[in-house]
Amino acid sequence: MKVLQFPLARITIGFILGILLTHYFQPKPNHVFVLLFVAVCVFVTSYFTSKKTFTNPIYFGLTTYFLAFGIGASTQIIHTHSFQKKNYTHHKKIYEQPHLISATIREKLRSSSYSDRYIVLIKSIDSENRSGRVLLNIKKDSLNRPLTIGSHVQFYGDFVKNTPAKNPNQFDYSKYLRSKQIYAQLYADASELKIGSGVEKNVWYYTSRLRTRIIENLEKSNFNKAELNVAIALILGQQQEISPEIIKDYQYAGAVHILSVSGLHIGFILLFVTFLLQPFPNTKRGSFIKLIVILLSLFSFGLIAGLAPSVLRSVTMFSFVAVGMYLRRSTNIYHTLLVSMLLILLFEPSFLFDVGFQLSYVALFFILWLQPLLAQLWTPKNKIAIYFWDILTVSFAAQMGAFPLSIYYFHQFPGLFFVTNLVIIPFLSLIMALGVVVMVLAAFDYVPLFLSKALEWSIFILNKIINAIASLEQFIIRDIPFNWQLLLSVNLVIIATILWFKKPGFNRLIFALVAVIIFQISCFETHWRIQNQRELVVFNSKKNTLIAERIGENVLLYANDSLMKTACNNQFVSAYLMGNFSRLTARKKLENVIYFKENKILIIDSSGVYLNGIHPDIVVLTQSPKINLERFLQTAKPKMIVADASNYKTIQKLWKATCLKQKIPFHSTSEKGFYRLD
Repeated sequence: MKVLQFPLARITIGFILGILLTHYFQPKPNHVFVLLFVAVCVFVTSYFTSKKTFTNPIYFGLTTYFLAFGIGASTQIIHTHSFQKKNYTHHKKIYEQPHLISATIREKLRSSSYSDRYIVLIKSIDSENRSGRVLLNIKKDSLNRPLTIGSHVQFYGDFVKNTPAKNPNQFDYSKYLRSKQIYAQLYADASELKIGSGVEKNVWYYTSRLRTRIIENLEKSNFNKAELNVAIALILGQQQEISPEIIKDYQYAGAVHILSVSGLHIGFILLFVTFLLQPFPNTKRGSFIKLIVILLSLFSFGLIAGLAPSVLRSVTMFSFVAVGMYLRRSTNIYHTLLVSMLLILLFEPSFLFDVGFQLSYVALFFILWLQPLLAQLWTPKNKIAIYFWDILTVSFAAQMGAFPLSIYYFHQFPGLFFVTNLVIIPFLSLIMALGVVVMVLAAFDYVPLFLSKALEWSIFILNKIINAIASLEQFIIRDIPFNWQLLLSVNLVIIATILWFKKPGFNRLIFALVAVIIFQISCFETHWRIQNQRELVVFNSKKNTLIAERIGENVLLYANDSLMKTACNNQFVSAYLMGNFSRLTARKKLENVIYFKENKILIIDSSGVYLNGIHPDIVVLTQSPKINLERFLQTAKPKMIVADASNYKTIQKLWKATCLKQKIPFHSTSEKGFYRLD
């Protein structure tokens, strides 16, 4: 694989390994900086030693990669906010009492059903200088007005620490927030906020103002709201206001990537600006002016689009392409890809854990690596066939690279992705050209009616096409179980197979066969591990009590009558089945006594009825039963008390105190998450 022969590729791999190991093992900052110092000393020594020889010794290369590893590790430490002394997480009583908080609005997120959400930068806590990013939730009411980016706000509030997922195999939102350097959330009413008269006028403020100006001018031109929201996502990369139904359609059709500004959009901007600058002479001065205008256009567009990871990647990469065009050199696209990745991670290493960043780089790499091979399979004879064949091969190459990661993160696969791309990419070129013109004119308070209506109708037709493809739900494969072992082994099979197809040979065939064997071993290991597991799980469910008994891949669900028919559609149950490669084989009405292995489990519901003289090992309290727990514990003497989320929190506090007094373990699913017995 020639890509790995580039020194820059191996340096990038060493740098990424440093970030990964520091992220997952969390070493002390002092140890990391000592490691960096040692790496620098070893590198300098090997450099001067190697200068005395005519050939580059192997130890010089190794010390270079070791230095890249040390730089990656230290970069991750430097950019991790929780290591900074002024970060709010180091405040002694940050989660124990309300505080007077001063903050600056940085970014508006998609609103939830009950609140408007913003990312804010902490300035001070109780008049003490502090820093850090927090998610601010402002309760919705009829008088709510969007806060301006850069606004200073002050209010009293409680810091609520991000809690991990409380049900097995559930999406861990706290982990997602932590990857964004957000370690807590704040809740406030709009009436409690004191908004300062001053505004922090930085690049985020001006780009937000520009986006707001464009949107307001388009709204004045009577642009339909649904189509406007899609247009803003397509052109400006802002998805906050798109309805969940439209996003779902784009996901099912395999076209959700076009709602995020990426290489497709940035590449079009490069071509569009280059076309507009054609009248400039190709002299040295004229070419330099072209380069400056192109770079300013790309980075301005990236700023307006919010500098998401995919946007940064695309802007950085196409900037190198533009520089290569100016220097009239054939830019090695792999080097461009690696340099853009290295630069982005050097300034923002947390992007490495962003799903969009991972998918965009993997997809682009496979387009560059695999698409030429696919294009050779057939050579069309007319330009129209060539155009659509290129779209198909590019789409297939990107999907081939991205689908293992997509299944790992989203557990579904759109079977009609190639149909979607064949239909919408030609149409999208027209929408992008029209959209950029309309947005630029709207920024200058001028929106021609015929252009805005043309854009509106184009997006309306696009949405209808996407909806028609998404409605064919039989082609959407959902709830695909997938773990990290399968992810690695499937990627290995794909890479080994492509290597063999590119240049068939005995060694490459052996490598491909070994990759297939590793994949089979991963499947067998996963199946064997699941088959030899036996567990009982009490879910953290507020409305209804849910208990699952799993023996291998077979799950027996205990639930109330109301949940019997809809159990498979329950998000907790479906996530559990998918995460454990299991299937729901039986449903059973919730009983007072359940036996699991050698444990007798007593379930007491709102009726508070139970058999006298019973001595259970575990007691599960549900639906806030009115019982004298202290007297019950003295007579029944259980080993464990479990209270699910269907109980009132005030009652759970009393139960917890009682169990503490009786020295009996108490597990509240509302506090600690689901309870597992294995």
